[in-house]
Amino acid sequence: MSDPDTPINTTSNSQPTFESLWFQYRQQLSSFLHARIANADDAEDILQEVLLKSLQALPTLKSHTSIKPWLFQIANRTLIDFYRSRAKQRALMTEELWYQEQDADIKQQLAQCLSPFIQQLPEDMAILLREVELLGKSQKQLAAEQGISYSTLKSRVHKGRQQLRQLYEDCCQFSLDTQGRILDCDSSSDSGSGSNSCDC
Repeated sequence: MSDPDTPINTTSNSQPTFESLWFQYRQQLSSFLHARIANADDAEDILQEVLLKSLQALPTLKSHTSIKPWLFQIANRTLIDFYRSRAKQRALMTEELWYQEQDADIKQQLAQCLSPFIQQLPEDMAILLREVELLGKSQKQLAAEQGISYSTLKSRVHKGRQQLRQLYEDCCQFSLDTQGRILDCDSSSDSGSGSNSCDC
């Protein structure tokens, strides 16, 4: 009979191996994750992440008798990290698409309205946003043309959009639908910006 205080052995036959213990609790962990995540593929990806994290942290586990709560603790933390990451991605997407609208006429009007604001940005930023926002060039294509990584260009576009959004909001008032999509824009009569670009 094994000593419960003996550290888990991943190779010896005299002690329960991590593989055998993981096999014992894998289905319970899978059910735990699938019950909390709608997408089955995401749940399986997280299960594999739990396995990797467990193997990495295995030296810190002193007794195999405590492995079940230990595994579920790792699974719970990984699940929390997953939802935090998903929330950040959605927030970023919402911020980056703040001015987009499905209606073609509104989109064209907004593009015309954006042009003078883009001109107020630093030259390199203005050129970048003009290519992406007004000419519709893909960020991946533009990154390849400029010989920089996609992530670097994406970061620059994000920064430029933040600056553009601030200029635009200082000048214009948006009419939004119940889902937060832009329906129309008007000049802010009380913006006090004094900018000659406030003609939307």
